[in-house]
Amino acid sequence: MPPRRRKPLGWPDYLEAKPLRSGGVAHYWNPPSWARKAGCPVRAEALGKDYAAAKKRCDDILNPQFDAWRLGRDGAVARPAGPAQGTFDWLIASFKSHPAYNGRPAKTKKSYDSAAALIANHRIKDGRRFGELSISGITPGVADRLFAKLRVVSEPAKGEDGKPLIGEDGGPVMVERERQRTAVLCMTVARRAWFIVRRDKPAIVPDANPFAKMGLSHKAKATRPVSADLLGKFVEAADAGGEASIGTACMIAYYWLQRQEDILTRLSWSHYRPADNPSIVRVKHHKTGEVVDIPLYDEDGTELWPELMSRLDAAPRHGTLIVTRDQPDRHKKVRLPWGQDYFRHRVAAIRKTAGIPEDAKFMGLRHGGNVEGAEADLTDAQLRGLSGHKTTAALLRYVPTTAKQRQAGARKRLEARTKAGGLSE
Repeated sequence: MPPRRRKPLGWPDYLEAKPLRSGGVAHYWNPPSWARKAGCPVRAEALGKDYAAAKKRCDDILNPQFDAWRLGRDGAVARPAGPAQGTFDWLIASFKSHPAYNGRPAKTKKSYDSAAALIANHRIKDGRRFGELSISGITPGVADRLFAKLRVVSEPAKGEDGKPLIGEDGGPVMVERERQRTAVLCMTVARRAWFIVRRDKPAIVPDANPFAKMGLSHKAKATRPVSADLLGKFVEAADAGGEASIGTACMIAYYWLQRQEDILTRLSWSHYRPADNPSIVRVKHHKTGEVVDIPLYDEDGTELWPELMSRLDAAPRHGTLIVTRDQPDRHKKVRLPWGQDYFRHRVAAIRKTAGIPEDAKFMGLRHGGNVEGAEADLTDAQLRGLSGHKTTAALLRYVPTTAKQRQAGARKRLEARTKAGGLSE
């Protein structure tokens, strides 16, 4: 029997080293079996190939945690300083420290964070969070099963009155709902994080990305364009409910084709009839970086946006922004800007009051304005000149084909045929 090798001086308790098929050694911290059976809250961890990093985590975090639990020091378990190296939590944390993440807009980072958290907090069969798993053990099969789990969510069923339905056992009636778009986003974020961190940490992150080539797709639900008639109903309901600012925001989105975030946080009174050119409104599109100077008057002096211009000219100015809340804050005594989420909540309430269909969203106002332009036979260049889109391909997402456009196309073909054949003579 070969002699048992002695571990180096200072080797941490419960640290194990296992050879890898690819060469090298991987380190793991494993509590003794009696501790696991006794419910030790300190779980086993994969600590990667770097012995120095593994030793530091064992000495600074894991063994002190284990000793605190074993010795019963008021049941206290020290909070880890950070995710263990080589885990999915560590992968996401590394991704968030990279310029590829930090250079994205705040809204994009928020969606990345939500998707990553949904993955990391998913519980696997043994009760562990997915974020605690070693990335070296995440295979394409694991990714496929994770996607299948995330694309279906169980939630309480609601009745026509919006209240949860209660079953015979006194508990809520649960129904399953598919969330394909959310699950696809989760896999997309995981795939991107893996590729980014792999470039920076090739010794830790495996080359094979289990979230790549999953063949996932999601066809976004088309946004319903909101017509001028529905806009009028919405503005009337907003004004009647004492929330004229929301009606103004809707008109700006429809006529000047600006996005909600820009209307609520960036459109100021200095952009409307600016000092350097009082005959325009300067509309900024933060998403594309475009700035569009929209004329307010035609060559003969006719107002081009009479409904909105008369509304703004008569409106009191409560601050720098054109659109602010309609009532002063009870503490600060000023009209604060609308928060994005609260604004959406109020829009939904006004829509319900006005009897407008639920699928008529605020973003549909911008779509509706573009459709109005297309049906007025504006060229692509004219539409892009007003909307701030850089390409026709981007514009087409906002201008779906309508029956009126098809009718106009058929009419032009008829005119071409009759003219060519002399049928009109």
